[in-house]
Amino acid sequence: MPVVLGSRSTYVLGALGGHEGRTLQAGDRLKLGAAAPIKQGRAVATDLRRAPGASVELRVLTGLYWHRVAEQSGRDFFADTWKVAPEADRIGYRFRGGRPLEFEPRTPPFGAGSDPSNIVDACYPYGSIQVPGGSEPIVLHRDAVSGGGYFMLGTVISADMDLIGQLQPHTPVRFAPLDMKSALAARRERKALLSKLHASLG
Repeated sequence: MPVVLGSRSTYVLGALGGHEGRTLQAGDRLKLGAAAPIKQGRAVATDLRRAPGASVELRVLTGLYWHRVAEQSGRDFFADTWKVAPEADRIGYRFRGGRPLEFEPRTPPFGAGSDPSNIVDACYPYGSIQVPGGSEPIVLHRDAVSGGGYFMLGTVISADMDLIGQLQPHTPVRFAPLDMKSALAARRERKALLSKLHASLG
């Protein structure tokens, strides 16, 4: 696979990278590059593995639009158990099962839609949580759009985003709030763990 923008993965929405910029189909033949040899029988140490498990916690920094959520509804969001919906891919992971959000009353600003979850268009950071209509949170993943008109409840921290990519439909998930200091510490810990993982595989 050719390297496009530093990656060999396929960005289907933009028809970039991978195999002809599209999903694989029956009969496709893929070229394999030279692989670095790994000793036979080598495995990742148990303490370096991070499996989702039966229940998952995703840590969240609340965002600029958190004030749009009613106070009790914000507490409910973090108290509820959500489940991964079948509509989950590299664009975004949708969650169901928790209580719908209630919003603080407002007069929609010029340029925003009438839905209480609408805002004047803004940028979406990687990991943003948008909740169209207040009903089902969507965590935006690698192939998501970079901006739009839905408010962002917050952002899943970078240290937990690879975990989302392992979640199967119907997996129970809880969202947990944390502050910036803790988020940065989690990022450092994740980076150190990945370095150990890389070293263990030679």
